Amino acid sequence: MDENPSVPTDLRTRLGIEKKLSIIRTAASVSHMSPSDKPLFAMVEAQLSTSGLLPLEVAHRLGCEVIFVSNDPERYQGLGNYSAVFSDCVSKVIVGDTNSSAGVLDAVGDLVGSWGLAGLYTHCDYNLPFVAESAAALGLPGLAPAAAATARDKLETRRTCLAAGIPAPQFVHATTESEALEAAHRFGFPCVIKPMTESASTGVSLAFTETDVSEYFQQIVRQRYDARGQRRRPGVLVEEYALGYEVSVETVTYDGATTLIGVTDKQLGAAPYFAEIGDTFPSTLPESVTSALARTALDSLTAIGFDFGAAHTELRMTADGPKLIEINARIAGAEIADLVELAYGIRYREQVVRMHLGERPDLTPARSGGAASRYLMARERGTVRAVYGADLAGRIDGVSEVEVKAVPGYQVGPPTSNHELYGHVVAAATTSAEAGRRADAALAQIHLVTCSES
Repeated sequence: MDENPSVPTDLRTRLGIEKKLSIIRTAASVSHMSPSDKPLFAMVEAQLSTSGLLPLEVAHRLGCEVIFVSNDPERYQGLGNYSAVFSDCVSKVIVGDTNSSAGVLDAVGDLVGSWGLAGLYTHCDYNLPFVAESAAALGLPGLAPAAAATARDKLETRRTCLAAGIPAPQFVHATTESEALEAAHRFGFPCVIKPMTESASTGVSLAFTETDVSEYFQQIVRQRYDARGQRRRPGVLVEEYALGYEVSVETVTYDGATTLIGVTDKQLGAAPYFAEIGDTFPSTLPESVTSALARTALDSLTAIGFDFGAAHTELRMTADGPKLIEINARIAGAEIADLVELAYGIRYREQVVRMHLGERPDLTPARSGGAASRYLMARERGTVRAVYGADLAGRIDGVSEVEVKAVPGYQVGPPTSNHELYGHVVAAATTSAEAGRRADAALAQIHLVTCSES
């Protein structure tokens, strides 16, 4: 089989896989199916949540032989659906280097040669560029590697979108504390300080004073590696604070066209952090507002060369109009995919998996309703002594899901990122507004009793 002409020679050389590709492609041309005559679907890592494992379940339901690739499978054992998903849906777990493209190719090489890999997928931010490069090298469906790399790095997103004229906060890449302070004074207080290659709002803070800037700068630069063990870009991103409310725009790009799924209203926790504590889909905002936000998101995707797959683009509506916050080159996390399905009847995760198996997605809404999720937080730092009211939450009309991760003995604290959320509720209704009220009412039933730290 000829090498994939869409993969530049310098990319193959840089990955050190020129010879390997020839062997893999020869074997792959012999067999495109697994020995059980099922399509082979490999997922590389996952978001660290119960919803993060659901694509494995979806692929299994679609009749695939499902492989999970991870450098540390044990990190997922604490998830509530871990046992069920891995015992019922996953045929094989491969432990390998998922923090490089060459490592991903090494991990899946035998699968391609022996069985014929039909789809290679991830929705884990940390692994998106490596999976995109690997899929391109193997001739499998996937996002353009350059687009995946740009979206992954918040600084590169800022630079690329600035050159394209996309409205966004002013920014400075500060590699020293003095540069960070200078940028903060230029933009004015408060300003945003963030690392460039984390996810789930990890390390993102609102600085109100010079002391804040110095403290947040030092906190970030002390961590040379990110949450998945990859080296961070040195320094911090200092940004003008985009004062306004936040939304995300959910899209799917396939065969040269981008479909707007909808706009999600996002609720954030208290300053100085940016934890996401609630989502409502579709947005309750006026159509004129959602159209402006969606247009900015679509222009942003065009600017970075986004050509395949789901995207979750976050923006703020300010007094000056929409401002791009970041582009996530993946399906929305948390429960947003469930909200889309409940509100519109679109099997969002399933269609994204089908795309990565080479199928055309069906994104036609089957109904018009609303759905909302709300997230359980702790008011103070301490140890959970008891949890009350989860049963009451499930009895609220329209509530479809209640998950409480915090059990007695669990260490909790007020959220600094999306990782310090301890459960969620999901509700649906004929309108987004009513779904939001139902979700609010359900969450209000759940009470964490904690022993404060001394």
